[in-house]
Amino acid sequence: MHTVSIYSFKTDLDPYILYTHLAPKEDSIFLDSSKADSTYSRYSIIGLNPFLTVKVHDGQLYEKKYPQKDFSLISDKDIFAYMKQIIYANQIKNTTSFPFIGGGMGYFSYELGKELFNIVSKAPRLFTIPECYFVFYDNIIIIDTQTKEGLITGLGKLAPGDLSIEQIQQRITPFMNQNIQEPPSSHVSRNIIKGTLTSSSLKSTFTRQGYMDAIERMRRYMEDGHIYVANMTHTFYGPCHQSSNTVYHKLRTINPAPFSAYLSLDDFQLCCSSPERFIQIKNQHVQTRPIKGTVPRGQTPELDQSNRLLLENSKKDKAELLMIVDLERNDLSQVCMPHSVHVPELFKIERFSSVYHLVSTVTGKLYPHKTAVDCFEATFPGGSITGAPKIRAMEIIEELENSSREMYTGSIGYFGFDGDADFNIVIRSILIKDSMAYLGVGGGITYESDPASEFQETLDKAKNLFLALDATVCIDE
Repeated sequence: MHTVSIYSFKTDLDPYILYTHLAPKEDSIFLDSSKADSTYSRYSIIGLNPFLTVKVHDGQLYEKKYPQKDFSLISDKDIFAYMKQIIYANQIKNTTSFPFIGGGMGYFSYELGKELFNIVSKAPRLFTIPECYFVFYDNIIIIDTQTKEGLITGLGKLAPGDLSIEQIQQRITPFMNQNIQEPPSSHVSRNIIKGTLTSSSLKSTFTRQGYMDAIERMRRYMEDGHIYVANMTHTFYGPCHQSSNTVYHKLRTINPAPFSAYLSLDDFQLCCSSPERFIQIKNQHVQTRPIKGTVPRGQTPELDQSNRLLLENSKKDKAELLMIVDLERNDLSQVCMPHSVHVPELFKIERFSSVYHLVSTVTGKLYPHKTAVDCFEATFPGGSITGAPKIRAMEIIEELENSSREMYTGSIGYFGFDGDADFNIVIRSILIKDSMAYLGVGGGITYESDPASEFQETLDKAKNLFLALDATVCIDE
């Protein structure tokens, strides 16, 4: 069992401001609980001083051990076996009240999920990124956004833990208690916050009619008994004239969310403001919180309440969510003890800046011999963004969607060296690569779905993403 050095502090500084002052030049990840009024928005995490990076690219596994600059091919393990080996070799005991004090932070893309089920890619790729990317950091800063308490931790991989913590303290002390409101070199346009669209023009991979036709084809598969529910996605893309830091700062300001993240890896960046937890494992206890059902917020209090009641009483959305809950229960049963899988929340309404969501909670307890990695592998990709039955839904998705999803509907989060983990579903996200922005939006389709309404729902979900990019949207009919 390895020893972790720990230093505690208190600060009123926004964790994102702290991140912008400390962000490493490469392999930079910030897990951001930016929605202050959410039960699930509590801890924000900054990774510093990478000692190991691992990625999967074109189905092959690579690792980079610092200070080496290049990746080396590893041919004898898959990513999940590799993860279990690294976590086992670096075990720690977390005696703090904080959920994460050391481990790996990163993502698994939807494309990796397809590989797990041997689903052949058919849709064209608008861009390419690794299917998986994880960074193991020597130092972690984690902040409790409710109590304003924080920790700096040191694993002692690159330098003695106490020394590395002292060096970080010296960097952050000059501004720790200052009332800094804006990150360096980033300015939020107040016009954007108010809703004025300017600058870039985004285009969908579907025409409006093409998206609705694809939904009709999906409904035919349901009529023939192939699937009960599936998620249908289209991707908007166009030039990005801003830095990724600026885009993320805008996004977290206008669309705060409990499972947000900013990643700057290889030659791309991801700005994510996800409302959805995919999977959390804590002391062998598992929680997943699928979202199914969305309505826009109303422009007046009366209309807002009316829309909320519309979702609360929607038979279609409740049926859709119930099918996904059953799928998640089945997935968890593969790795959880008999009779331990429960549904403590079935149809909960959650409020966000531009939409209401219908959410359920499914819990379970892992078998003693199962790990967080085993649990993730057994349940990925999340049922809320695939469908039921999962494999057939993913096959139909691959047939009907006309571009690959890449990181969209994958998962971002961490595996702790203490055996715990927490991951989101990558929705409400913008990927920036080679001065182009890409954002996927979609929704769950059932036989009762109205194609025109489903298309409009995707625009409602993407509204704040368009605002963050200062983008107008071109919809071909």
